[in-house]
Amino acid sequence: MPVLSKLKAMKILILGGTAWLGHSIAAAALAAGHSVVCLARGNAIPEGADLVNADRARGDALAGVAARTWDAVVDVAGDPRFVERAVRDLAPAAKRFVFVSSLNVYADPSKKGIVEDEPTLPPLPEGEEASQENYGQAKSACEEAVLAGFGRERSTIVRPGLITGPGDPTNRAAYWPLRFAKPSNPRGRVLVPDAFGQAFSMVDARDLAAWIVRLVEAEIGGVFNAVGNVSTLGEHLEQIRSAAGHTGEVVRTPADWLLARGVGFWAGPRSLPLWVPDPSLEGMLAASNGRALEAGLKLRPARETYADLLAWALENSVDCAGHSGLTDAEERELLDALDRG
Repeated sequence: MPVLSKLKAMKILILGGTAWLGHSIAAAALAAGHSVVCLARGNAIPEGADLVNADRARGDALAGVAARTWDAVVDVAGDPRFVERAVRDLAPAAKRFVFVSSLNVYADPSKKGIVEDEPTLPPLPEGEEASQENYGQAKSACEEAVLAGFGRERSTIVRPGLITGPGDPTNRAAYWPLRFAKPSNPRGRVLVPDAFGQAFSMVDARDLAAWIVRLVEAEIGGVFNAVGNVSTLGEHLEQIRSAAGHTGEVVRTPADWLLARGVGFWAGPRSLPLWVPDPSLEGMLAASNGRALEAGLKLRPARETYADLLAWALENSVDCAGHSGLTDAEERELLDALDRG
C-alpha cells in the first residue's frame, strides 16, 4: 500500500475549477497548502486560487500556462479535442496528468464488481462531436490521449461513478433528503421504488477531491475506480431517511406500476432518482473500489454525506422540480392512484 504524505507545496494546474468537482479539487489542493491555478472561462474559483481566463475551444487556449512548469495538471473534461490539446501543450511542462474519467468507459455496464482492467469502449472516432449519447466513448478517447502523451508512469486515470454531496448540481441525490424532510402530503408518506435490493454506491465529492490531491502529492499513477463501498439502494434510502428525520410511511411501489404511469428513473423530471430498473445498467453502481482504497481513498459515512447534502439544499433553497424527481403534485397524484387500486 502506498504511503500518502505531503512533502512540499506543489504547483497544480486545474483545467476548470469553476464547476462542482473541479472547484472541489481546487479547494482541496488549496486546503492542503498547494499553489493552484485554474484555467477556465468563468471566474467562480475558490478563494486563494489564481485564474487564467481561457476558452478551451480555442486552439491556443493553453498558451498562457504552457510556458510555466507544473507538478500536476488535473483535467475533468469530456471532450477529446480539449484533452488532446492539453496533452499536446502541457506534456513538456507538467510532471503528471490526472484525468477524471468515468465508469461509463467500461464496455459491459451490467457486470458487477468490475475492476480497472476490464475492457473499455472504443474511443470516439476522430472528428465525431462528443455528446451525452457517446459520453463513454468520449471519455475513453480522452484516456487514450492522456496515456499516449504522458505515458503510464506520468498518468493517473480516475473513474468515478455516482458523485454526490453538497453542491451537487444534478439534484439526483438531493431529491431524496428533500423529499423525506418535506413530504408532499399531510400524512408524511413518501413514494419510493420497491427496489431496495438494487446495488448502489456513491462517493462524496469532497472525499474524491481530497483523494485526488493525495494522489498528486504521492505521485501515484495508474487507473482507479473512484467509487464508494457497494451496498443497496434500500440501505441508502434508510440512511437518507434517518438524516432527514422522517417518521412517516415509506410507500414501496412496484417497478412495473411506476413505469406504466410514466415515472422515469435515475434522473430527470417526473422520475424517482437513483433507481435503476434495468439490470443491464446496474453494474455501474457495483464497481470494485479495492484498488482506490489501497491507494488511500477515504470514505465518510453515507449518513454524514446525506445530512450535509440536505443542509446545503435547504440553505440554498434547492428545488428539484423540473430537474430530477417528482413534484409535490405528481407524488400526491401517484399516491392517490395507489390508494384507489
